[in-house]
Amino acid sequence: LLTLLMRIIKAGLENLEMVYELFDQYRQFYGQEPDIRSAEVFVSDRINKKESVIFLALDEKLNEAMGFVQLYPSFSSVSMQRIWILNDLFVHKDFRRKGVAEELIYRSKTLVSETKAKGILLETHKANSESQNLYDKTGFNRDEEHYYYFCQVNDPA
Repeated sequence: LLTLLMRIIKAGLENLEMVYELFDQYRQFYGQEPDIRSAEVFVSDRINKKESVIFLALDEKLNEAMGFVQLYPSFSSVSMQRIWILNDLFVHKDFRRKGVAEELIYRSKTLVSETKAKGILLETHKANSESQNLYDKTGFNRDEEHYYYFCQVNDPA
């Protein structure tokens, strides 16, 4: 049994290549065409503009990126507190079922504490039972009280 030597870091420009490669794989996982250049631009914009926080799971033995989580800041007007939106969570297929996703979520929860935020909001597809099990296991509660709506304004040509 191989034990992972995992380290979770906050991604910066020095880790950009590792992040955008995983990000492109993540998008492909959701049925998008490969587009490594656009992935690089998108991820570097988020980091440069400080519009998101990305944590990267690294295998220290192999010096490889195993997965990432990307969180976007938002606010709750009712509670007058910051919230974090967990928008992206991805673990490379070679490292799944080894605790990587859980560690990325735990690091995300630490960010909530560090920023004195209210919590983390996320969504997942109704059919994605594997992710739902992960979120249940890591302390998330399914919201049965609110509806989620989406309005597409522009045609994504």
